[in-house]
Amino acid sequence: MKTQATETLAHPRIETTRWRIDPTRSSVEFHVKGFWGLTTVRGHFAHYHGTLDLAAEPAIELVIEASSVDTQNARRDEHLRSSDFFDADRSPYIRFVSEGVTLTGERLEVHGRLHAAGQSMPLDFEATLRPAGDELELEAITEADHHELGMTWNKLGAVRTPSRLMVNGRLIREADAALREAAEGKTR
Repeated sequence: MKTQATETLAHPRIETTRWRIDPTRSSVEFHVKGFWGLTTVRGHFAHYHGTLDLAAEPAIELVIEASSVDTQNARRDEHLRSSDFFDADRSPYIRFVSEGVTLTGERLEVHGRLHAAGQSMPLDFEATLRPAGDELELEAITEADHHELGMTWNKLGAVRTPSRLMVNGRLIREADAALREAAEGKTR
């Protein structure tokens, strides 16, 4: 499947260039029902980077450091990093790569693969992509069955599927990000 963002479909103010997610103004989060569905475990990842380029293949790539998982519970976070879940020692990155993207107005239809814990699964979702001054705002929410990634630990049935995945991102032009990093003395 290919990326499709023609002038008739794409938002007229969304520039076709390479965009980079700004992690200082973005979030990658998840929610999972726990305790037999009575509570919701909320977590996020502190370290990630990603790009959007509607003229490239893949159009979207998001790379997350699995060890940066944070649910505000150190013991649970260590368990999530273990081989029961993300297997961060052997699979340090969670990666989403698009296989096809269609932009119609501000609606972004995405087909791709999620790679985690040495496994991969198809992941399709719709996102909202809108101009915000010289930047873009991205909001994507989807659900995934973590069992498809080999994450089957479930003592006494306490962990429910599916997991809800959310990315709220502020995207800046990669050229602008490079200039900003150079001014700050950083390199990528």
